[in-house]
Amino acid sequence: MQAGHPSKTALRVAIRRAAHQLADPPPVLDDPIALRLIGPGHARDLDRAMEVVARDFRAFMAARSRLVEDHLAEAVAHGVSQYVILGAGLDTFAYRNPFPSMRVFEVDFPATQEWKRGLLSRAGIEVPTSLTFVPLDFEHKALAIGLAEAGFDDRRPAYFGWLGVVPYLTMEAFIATLGDIVRLPRGTAITFDYAFPPETLAPRRRAIFDRLAQRVSAAGEPFRLFFTPDQLERELHALGFRRIEQTDTDKLNDLYFANRADGLKLSPVGIGNIATAWV
Repeated sequence: MQAGHPSKTALRVAIRRAAHQLADPPPVLDDPIALRLIGPGHARDLDRAMEVVARDFRAFMAARSRLVEDHLAEAVAHGVSQYVILGAGLDTFAYRNPFPSMRVFEVDFPATQEWKRGLLSRAGIEVPTSLTFVPLDFEHKALAIGLAEAGFDDRRPAYFGWLGVVPYLTMEAFIATLGDIVRLPRGTAITFDYAFPPETLAPRRRAIFDRLAQRVSAAGEPFRLFFTPDQLERELHALGFRRIEQTDTDKLNDLYFANRADGLKLSPVGIGNIATAWV
């Protein structure tokens, strides 16, 4: 992130989620807010995101958000009523939240939140009373402090979604953030995606990673943090998480893309996994 500027990758992700609504019926993630939120002025980017060559990436953007929201629904069924979206970007859950008792906290850089509020206002999307914005830079302020200032109840369990953030962090910020979460009551959980070390990737996967890394670096948001699945599990267990689930491309295909008439599914060329850890 460039100080004082909203996230460029957040817009790119939002455009792909919006494209998924238009190009892939029925959508894996039903998000009627996505297209309204990005607003006009992105027709060329939206057209590119709807092309066949972009199909895999937009499918992954939809699937990872769907997985988070499915885990959230499970948490709600077990009594969780606080949902924290770390690095919220242009996430739309809070504006289509189906759970009346759910408090939502959107955590992100102040500049990104200011930009998002402007988009919401221009689109005529009301900010619900159940939503609290939490301005925070993970590298410079502890998550626990930011949440406490926003009225988060650390005596009760919560569910955390952390998508598209971990690869951009330092190890210190990653450990500090998870350290704040693992101290919360039993029943708390977090889901996040992460990237494999590039040197461990086969040539085809490495070529895809290199292209993506070049794009995000050019946007001022370079990749910095990588894990193998075993390395990540060791870190999470060392922090004190009691149960860990890893979801790879094959599992996402089984969950969300089986038997689709349009053949939409994720390619086997994955460059990372999605992890869920429970306190």
